[in-house]
Amino acid sequence: PTSDMADFREVFAKAKHIAIITGAGVSAESGVPTFRGAGGFWRKWQAQELATPGAFARNPSRVWEFYHYRREVMLSKHPNPAHIAIAECERRLSKQGRSVVVITQNIDELHRKAGTKHLLEIHGSLFKTRCTNCGNVAANYRSPICPALAGKGAPDPETEDASIPVEDLPQCEEEGCNGLLRPHVVWFGETLDPDVLTEVEKELDICDLCLVVGTSSVVYPAAMFAPQVSARGVPVAEFNMEATPATDRFRFHFPGPCGTTLPPALARHQTEIIT
Repeated sequence: PTSDMADFREVFAKAKHIAIITGAGVSAESGVPTFRGAGGFWRKWQAQELATPGAFARNPSRVWEFYHYRREVMLSKHPNPAHIAIAECERRLSKQGRSVVVITQNIDELHRKAGTKHLLEIHGSLFKTRCTNCGNVAANYRSPICPALAGKGAPDPETEDASIPVEDLPQCEEEGCNGLLRPHVVWFGETLDPDVLTEVEKELDICDLCLVVGTSSVVYPAAMFAPQVSARGVPVAEFNMEATPATDRFRFHFPGPCGTTLPPALARHQTEIIT
């Protein structure tokens, strides 16, 4: 792949349907902890030990402490120049009859905060809950999410589990339900929502330019999205700190922090018709 920005900008100027696939790297510059790799622990656990249906069934209090901590951290974080460049690009191009869709693996809602409208959150959101009883999905930005979790969730390995009784954990507010709520996120061992996947496939089928931003291209099925687009001859540009297992399949690779590389890539091209 090439790192020729002028070449990329020519392709970008002509694209009518741009798909932007984003991962944890786009949020890292906003100070969002990833819980991946070395040092990615909350207390004694890595995310993949807590973010599973089995962990929730065994210890819903501990899993809710973990997610409460993540929600509280996220409420203090802000979109960085990469999120803002993507939202600004979508807004500008929509006035030209061109479309931008963001397909994100992130659950932090920073794209939404930045103003992105056409957003497919394939792994769900920290700020949505789902009832384990009736299945109702609801947005929830309360801080704390329930009184029992106030002041809980400290990540320090010495912290004792709060061991909150199930009836004091977040409960469904649908009439007569009172089921235990869980975070509306896709956990390890769970499949993606088929409706969201159908939407993603539709967008990937029509895109004529694809950007892969801040994703390691190792989490499936998202890791397959861009290579599939590339395989049908559509240009793919990767913006990431380093090369990934998929880099060789793409036309462009721009190394470095997304907040630095993305804004000039998505800025207005001199050939754009501004109405």
